Amino acid sequence: MKGINFKIIISFLGLTSMLNGLFMLAAVPFSIYHNEPEKIGILYAGLTTIFLGFLLWFFNRNATKKLQKKEGYLIVTLGWLMLTFTGTLPYVFTGAIPSYTDAFFETLSGYSTTGSSILRDIESMPKGILFWRSATHWIGGMGIIVLTVAILPLLGIGGMQLFMAEAPGPSADKMHPRITETAKRLWLIYFALTFTEFFLLKIAGMTWFDAINHAMATMSTGGFSTKNASVAYWNGEPIIQYIITIFMLIAGANFVLTYFALKGKIRKVFNSEEFKYYFFGIISLTLLITFLIVNHQDPNLVTSINHPKPFGEVESAFRHAAFQVTSVLTTTGFVTADFTMWNSFATMLMFSLFFIGGSAGSTSGGVKIVRHIIMIKNSFFEFKKLLHPNAIIPVRYDGIGVPKNIIYNILAFFILYMLIFIVSSIILTFFGLDFESAIGAAASSLGNIGPALGSVSPVDNYAHLSIHAKWFCAFLMLIGRLELFTVLILLTPFFWKNN
Repeated sequence: MKGINFKIIISFLGLTSMLNGLFMLAAVPFSIYHNEPEKIGILYAGLTTIFLGFLLWFFNRNATKKLQKKEGYLIVTLGWLMLTFTGTLPYVFTGAIPSYTDAFFETLSGYSTTGSSILRDIESMPKGILFWRSATHWIGGMGIIVLTVAILPLLGIGGMQLFMAEAPGPSADKMHPRITETAKRLWLIYFALTFTEFFLLKIAGMTWFDAINHAMATMSTGGFSTKNASVAYWNGEPIIQYIITIFMLIAGANFVLTYFALKGKIRKVFNSEEFKYYFFGIISLTLLITFLIVNHQDPNLVTSINHPKPFGEVESAFRHAAFQVTSVLTTTGFVTADFTMWNSFATMLMFSLFFIGGSAGSTSGGVKIVRHIIMIKNSFFEFKKLLHPNAIIPVRYDGIGVPKNIIYNILAFFILYMLIFIVSSIILTFFGLDFESAIGAAASSLGNIGPALGSVSPVDNYAHLSIHAKWFCAFLMLIGRLELFTVLILLTPFFWKNN
């Protein structure tokens, strides 16, 4: 189609596939170490992906190096789909997940950092496959698009359009004026934090394999675990759960603020409105839910998984409350307790977090806290305008006036988000889910959270969903991960018009 440079798009998809194939090959040593026959399938999957990517790149390498906004949106969406289709190959080639629908669901759940799973017995899976499963989180968490942006200057291609499409939230913070330098610093921080968590989890008592998998899943706010009971497997080892809680909190914060914190600019961190709401919101909700668990919990309800001590103990209640609040708010999806078995008020508080999300500029999904802050401030602004219609009262965020176009964008995003949630819940009931499960699966998939309500609660999974429901939830994961507009704009007729 005239007006869209498809050659540069195909070239970029090839480059993305080659990088994805290299990550697949990283899973081979784990299979070799554990003497697993699946190592051959993973090796073939990696080489096939690299070869396919090389062909796409090689025959389009001489494409015009100018990238426009339309190409940026197409590359991000198609790049994510390319990652998913090639990412299914280790599951398919090894036979670890025989159904292609299930393999696609598990793969997209990984790349979108949703953490919803169709695996009924995770611990019986080959170690190489489990590593690849966690790696899809780690790749998707920061976005392989941003990684690729860091090396695009070597090919003579500008990357600003890609970065804006990959991170379409209202935050425009930059750590460095050159977008490629920003991408490099993001990945450096991401890698350093992942390694630090791995090291601490190993010291705390995890095996090196469990530690590296959980570190990747935490920093990506993904939630895939190597255990059937998720992090509840270590309910008898509180230090492990506290470490993961802290790193989930870091992963859900703006990575630009993390960069400033690492440089010793702590004041910049606590001057951020979003961080203050994020940090103190988690503390407040943790204390409230701890109180509810200790004082208003039905003792007949099963409130934890494999917990060796009475759940009513204050430390235990605090730990589970802190872990689950942070896990859901940051959209990580790890589990130490079944929050749907807490008292109704606590469960509703947890479900409300499905619609908040972490910070802009983090690996979290969801609506994002900054959008809620600006929407609430704009509502008070409208109240003031009713009393003083001629007054000029700007909506301020971090002391700076927010342009009207950003406010309109945020309002449009939230309305569209809630509309998609409502329609999706209805569609999922049509696909056979009961009301509670349908609203839970819709909110969880769209917010990239993982565990939900009803038959997809923290102690269940998505294996029982029909084929149609799985493909639909996968679609919700994709648009949720790329914050709606990036994907949905491709479905509009005016996107494809020449102008």
